[in-house]
Amino acid sequence: MSRRIPAVVAALLVLPTLAAAQRGGFGRGGATPENSAVFSPTAPTFPTNDPIIRRIWALGMDSSHAEQLSQVLFDSLGPRLMGSPDLKRAEDWLVRTYASWGIDAREERFGTWRGWIRGPSHIDLVAPRVRTLEGTMVGYSPGTGGRDAVYETIVLPQFADSNAFVKWLPRAKGKLVLVNAPPATCRPTDDWAENAAPEVAARMDSVRQALARSWGGRNVRGTGYSLALGGGELGVRLEQGGAGGIVTSRPKNGWGTREIFETYNTRTPAITLSCEDYGLVFRLTENDQHPTLRLNLDGKLLGEQPVFNVVATIPGTGHPDEYVVLSSHFDSWDGSSGATDNGTGTITMLEAMRILRQVLPHPDRTIIAGHWAGEEEGEVGSKAFTEDHPEVMKGLQMLFNQDNGTGRIVRLNAGGLPDAAAHLDRWMHTVPVEFLIQTGYDGSPGRPAGGGSDDFSFSCSGAPITGLGALGWDYGNYTWHTDRDTYDKIVFADL
Repeated sequence: MSRRIPAVVAALLVLPTLAAAQRGGFGRGGATPENSAVFSPTAPTFPTNDPIIRRIWALGMDSSHAEQLSQVLFDSLGPRLMGSPDLKRAEDWLVRTYASWGIDAREERFGTWRGWIRGPSHIDLVAPRVRTLEGTMVGYSPGTGGRDAVYETIVLPQFADSNAFVKWLPRAKGKLVLVNAPPATCRPTDDWAENAAPEVAARMDSVRQALARSWGGRNVRGTGYSLALGGGELGVRLEQGGAGGIVTSRPKNGWGTREIFETYNTRTPAITLSCEDYGLVFRLTENDQHPTLRLNLDGKLLGEQPVFNVVATIPGTGHPDEYVVLSSHFDSWDGSSGATDNGTGTITMLEAMRILRQVLPHPDRTIIAGHWAGEEEGEVGSKAFTEDHPEVMKGLQMLFNQDNGTGRIVRLNAGGLPDAAAHLDRWMHTVPVEFLIQTGYDGSPGRPAGGGSDDFSFSCSGAPITGLGALGWDYGNYTWHTDRDTYDKIVFADL
């Protein structure tokens, strides 16, 4: 039997919050970081004979929709960049999907964002030899108007200060500027550790760290500007100074993966190359072998576009003004299809809502699934929801957030609420546990998931939140924000 764990756990976790309308909340004192539990995989499959729990388990395990939903979302609809028509099209699909299950869902506009359409990217090295390069535009990059554009390249040198950078700018006029460090190696660290002599591996590690220091920070190469997640302020300043565009590369510590983010350029293109091809172009450039790149990029900036969250609701009947929220962001970077960041969180919450609609069509408390836009830009969609819905914030009993990949849930983070671990411990004894799950409070009232996800928006408003922590599956090296975050990386047995 396949194990569709996160969706089932999400559905099961909602049950106690729905049934506890007359009980006290978590409170803010009494428990310590030691108030945590580790659940053994040898625990009874069904610690309770509750028929609702058994039906939730059966619906999630035996009639999962996860693969079907994932195939449509990641293959047919694809990436969901903030402000893009792709995101809006996927949000329309979400609403239709919920409607097909008898669940009310709506798109809530919360502002505008710069819009952009990604078309095809073709990048070729045409001198001193011919090679089609593995590369693409970064998000929001201007194109070349659907025409071939040929550029020489130049490496961003080290400057004494920003004045020296300004004096250098005319040399970059009309050229593509290489703005990231050259790769010391395109092999992952663990490959060096496994195969190289220890002193060789240590030397390579030192070289990589030195390059990161030399090319990183908020004052890249002494220019006075940062690259942020792509071109940043530096890319804009190069554009203003007459450069033809920028070439970036942000390889991950895995085979053939790189991060693909965004640019703020409005006239000149910003492209990203694979580690191998960026290294090739960099070496040719710094050795005065005069590489020439031919670009044909179809990217179109749309100006400000309306942006939306999708909010699905199963109304409560006993205490409709008290809320349980299932939270996951829906937007993604668009270097691939956003399968594990955060498509798997989306599928988890979709499945949980589908199951709960069948098992608890009239819950005591209102259940909300929030599919937030703009998480990648700073949790802007979820922050807007907390401001636009004071009634939900006032009545919020618990929020469960999932945003860390395809693995099965093994941790429930109690966030900044000291008493929450004991409640989570009690609740988890209702779940047919066949894997390790930890619950606990780490003693920190800060960012409950370590930063960078939508639960932060709610915890900043004093709301009780729980982060659903999943097994890693090498998420950080291979799928998180990369060009390889695709359907085939999903582990459906865990999802």
